[in-house]
Amino acid sequence: MVESRVQKSLMNAKVNLVFYFVFLCLSFFSRKIFLECLGADFIGLTGTLGNILSFLSLAEMGVGTAVGYTLYKPIQQKKYAEIDEIVSVFGYLYRKIGLFILTGAAIFSLFIPYIFRSSDFSLGVIYFAFFSILLSSLFSYFINYRQILLTSDQKGYIVTAYLQSAVFVKILLQMLLAWSFKNYYLWISIEILFSILSCIILNWKIDMEYPWLKVSVPKGRQVYSNHRDIIKTTKQVFVHRIASFLLNQSDQILIFAFASLKMVAYYGNYTLIATKIAQVFSTAIDSIGAGVGNLVAEGNKQRIIHVFWELMAVRFCIAGILVFGLYFTIEPFIVLWLGEQFLLDKIVLILLLVTIFIGQIRGPVDIYISAYGMYADTWAPITEAIINVTVTFIAAYYLGLSGILIGKIVSMLFIVVGWKPYYLFTSGFKVKLRSFWAGMARFYASFILSFLLVYLFKEKFLESLAVSSFTDWVVYSSIVCIPFVIIYLSALWLWAPGVKSLFLRILIILKLRK
Repeated sequence: MVESRVQKSLMNAKVNLVFYFVFLCLSFFSRKIFLECLGADFIGLTGTLGNILSFLSLAEMGVGTAVGYTLYKPIQQKKYAEIDEIVSVFGYLYRKIGLFILTGAAIFSLFIPYIFRSSDFSLGVIYFAFFSILLSSLFSYFINYRQILLTSDQKGYIVTAYLQSAVFVKILLQMLLAWSFKNYYLWISIEILFSILSCIILNWKIDMEYPWLKVSVPKGRQVYSNHRDIIKTTKQVFVHRIASFLLNQSDQILIFAFASLKMVAYYGNYTLIATKIAQVFSTAIDSIGAGVGNLVAEGNKQRIIHVFWELMAVRFCIAGILVFGLYFTIEPFIVLWLGEQFLLDKIVLILLLVTIFIGQIRGPVDIYISAYGMYADTWAPITEAIINVTVTFIAAYYLGLSGILIGKIVSMLFIVVGWKPYYLFTSGFKVKLRSFWAGMARFYASFILSFLLVYLFKEKFLESLAVSSFTDWVVYSSIVCIPFVIIYLSALWLWAPGVKSLFLRILIILKLRK
């Protein structure tokens, strides 16, 4: 069982990494073309509309998370009839949620003329974009819901391979049409066309992968009462989803409210770079979530905690290198890529990097809380949301974009950094919290000392380095980042828990693959 879990995790990681590198290059080229041919306001408009629909998707209430958790054990035990029943219930619930989202979107659309009254776009363009994005979203609720089984069965690489291939072709076609015609309607129409195509391909593959799967919405309605535990977990997850949305999905809406559509696009340039670089690691690591769920289901406490520290070691390696590299290289890259006029204040970059760092290191805690199904702390996301909204609205009024990020950071410090580890260690692992902070102190110390050493070295000896081309940028990035990587990884090896065992695990896996 362990070997199978490792093999599936490796396959997920491999596929995710392949598509990451493909989309890394494509994203920067497409972003530049879209900004030049369609304008920053249009990119800001589509981003804002997407985030508004993400808010409506809160109606999903965490059903997917609850069902994914419920599927771990029957998948492990190969109880096909039970799996079929659970996915049918999932389809029934998703159908109801989809209808709710459709109704909410229709009501919201009545207010579009008032919300975007200062926009330079015609209502035709705004409505066409809104309902196109809505249609693409609704496919997940009415047709694609069966993909939950692929994810829970650690076969998310299948979803990635088919859907991302379609996205790749879609972006290429959008780039060509934007360059040739500079037409908003054509760009949006391609979104709809490829959403339909992706839907057809994905469901065909699910039928091939699970020929025994005979789910149906009517069946889900009939057996719904037998799975009340899903509803209980869903209600708990829903509250957590609200806080998650406010933290991760509301930035563009708030920037639009306190600044402008153009600023949404400018901020999006920074987040595009940061997220694309982070995805090379996080998509590979996140793909093991179902594997952790199976590990927890086996119940070996010592091994469960041991793997937790290995995952934390991976996350700190990613977070430290990512944040250091972005701090020194993102601004010269944006100047070369788009132009100096697209730079934001340095304080915005620093605050963004703080959110990225916390977002990376929270990963193992979130994965284990999900694997244990620990969502009963509904007060925590409510508190997080209150802190976030209160601080954001006060700070954003005076500081604009910086205030929005400050609100996010303050709420994360209280709940994500403080409460969540306590909850996992005391209620999940059932061990003393001091073991967590003893390990985390070593991770933090490794990063801070490494950062300061290389920062002082750079300020003293490398300040005069000029970056006037992408070749210069590569040389500059290498000179700055390589010393940090060496020092940082050495410090983690000497001090941090889980690093040495992780390295040995990687060596063993590489030997087995030869």
